[in-house]
Amino acid sequence: MNASKIFRGLLTVSWIEFLWGFYLSLRQATLWYFLIFRIWINIRNILGISNVDEGEIKITAVFIIVQMILNVIISLPFSIYETFVIEEKHGFNKQTVAFFIKDRIKSFIVSMCLMVPLVCVLIYIVKAGGDYFFVYMWLFSMFMLLFLMTVYPDYIAPLFDNYTPLPEGELRTKIEELAASVDFPLYKLYLVEGSKRSVHSNAYFYGFFKNKRIVLYDTLLKEHSKEGKGCDTQEILAILAHELGHWKFNHVAKNIVIMQINVFLQYFLFARLFKYRELYEAFGFTNEQPVIVGFIAIMSYVFAPYNVIMHLLLNMLSRKFEFEADGYAKTLGKGEYLRKALLKLEQDNLGFPVYDRLFSAWYLSHPPLLERLEALTREH
Repeated sequence: MNASKIFRGLLTVSWIEFLWGFYLSLRQATLWYFLIFRIWINIRNILGISNVDEGEIKITAVFIIVQMILNVIISLPFSIYETFVIEEKHGFNKQTVAFFIKDRIKSFIVSMCLMVPLVCVLIYIVKAGGDYFFVYMWLFSMFMLLFLMTVYPDYIAPLFDNYTPLPEGELRTKIEELAASVDFPLYKLYLVEGSKRSVHSNAYFYGFFKNKRIVLYDTLLKEHSKEGKGCDTQEILAILAHELGHWKFNHVAKNIVIMQINVFLQYFLFARLFKYRELYEAFGFTNEQPVIVGFIAIMSYVFAPYNVIMHLLLNMLSRKFEFEADGYAKTLGKGEYLRKALLKLEQDNLGFPVYDRLFSAWYLSHPPLLERLEALTREH
């Protein structure tokens, strides 16, 4: 089979996938419009609430729970297929059925405990906040973001995976020396038992001010891998040097600022649009205007073109940050080891290194392997 036939075959598959996705989107949109109205009305009737203005927050709380249950029902078959068919086929999955079920139940409970109160508070702010409610919404959202960023690693993440201090040894000593050499305020070093979930690997840091923590997945460490995958000490140090680059250039703080500006703008525009009756009529609401429905309509549909543009811009920014972090690792003398680590991780994760530049700019928040290797081998 020659190259032109392969290309035509791939193009045909891509078009079929596009048309099928477009059909599913239309069908899902119709179903979504119908469901939102029917769910809201049924909840209101079951709760026996006649005055929607007084009982809207109660209805909204139940509405959110029902929507979350529906989302689980819709997404569960795809999650099962991804985990026990695709991931299993390629040797990545390590979850048992019992682990998978328990993990999904915990995830649902945690999401519900966070989402329901958060949305209800936002609805209350809209109804009681006056003309400048969007400012109070933004302040509350920013507070919750910082709060969750603080408590998630220590109190929520351990519900799903086992975090233990990285054992004493050469690796720990080398990491501490690397952190000290760049004045990184390392507070704790954790090893997470990701191998119970999959053989995919990761490393990251978190924490504010002087309380930075570094987390390594056990699947990243060669001595912990039963499949012979993972990286050696120097390669792990190179990966962490990349992560330290994100810290050095304040990428996390910059992302928070950019996202908060974006959230403020969206809340401001929401405040200008949410009273238009046509938004609610499009979902079947002719006699009432639930705030949550207006929020869904505006954020998901009215802002769709804006969201597309923001997606591209944020991807471009993320890719820029990744190149900067790679460059920082190179300045620390870890460029060659980072190159080897990237090649190993791509191989271990069965990544596909060849991407069209426009395709990768749109779909990938991280530059593909070949672009990163090319940047690492440049002299400047």
